[in-house]
Amino acid sequence: MDRSSTRRQATRQKLYEAAVTLIAEQGFSATTVDEIAERAGVAKGTVYYNFKSKTELFEELLRHGVGLLTASLQSAADDTAKRDGTSVQALDAMIRAGLAFIDRYPAFTQLYVAELWRTNRAWQSTLLVVRQQAVAVVEKVLQEGVEGGELSREIDIPLTAAALVGMVLVAALDWQAFQPERSIDDVHSALSLLLHGRVGGG
Repeated sequence: MDRSSTRRQATRQKLYEAAVTLIAEQGFSATTVDEIAERAGVAKGTVYYNFKSKTELFEELLRHGVGLLTASLQSAADDTAKRDGTSVQALDAMIRAGLAFIDRYPAFTQLYVAELWRTNRAWQSTLLVVRQQAVAVVEKVLQEGVEGGELSREIDIPLTAAALVGMVLVAALDWQAFQPERSIDDVHSALSLLLHGRVGGG
């Protein structure tokens, strides 16, 4: 990567961070390009040089953020596979990776979860595509577990994968908003119990 593209990546990162914080604080409509530029410490023209519009910036922000989440989930699955771990161990590692991501990017996660439930947004199709990328990583591990005889063939893979991703997102937001004194280990242990099906005394 040459120096100018490295610099451009750094500028985009600044703009993403400024936009995500402002939009999480005051909503998309209330956030102006001027404010994003000011928060990022760049000229307004720099925003338009990198993105055609505020909507495009937000779409790219969603792609960027969910891309980071997907990569961290994939990395957790790959690391488990390298150690010859089971599918359940891979899922457990992915839960941990998801919590770590949310702990690092809480404003992005709030924004992403809020946007999932809104309709008629310009970026709805982008959101569905990036959501599916994250869920697909979990689906693959579930599929491998079923094929290897480790998990039941009765599992509804798409729904189970969506439920696991949703569980991590919602539990982590609840942790950050209402139980911030709890450690990531504490939250991971609770979700791990759910994963292993031991909540009902199994």
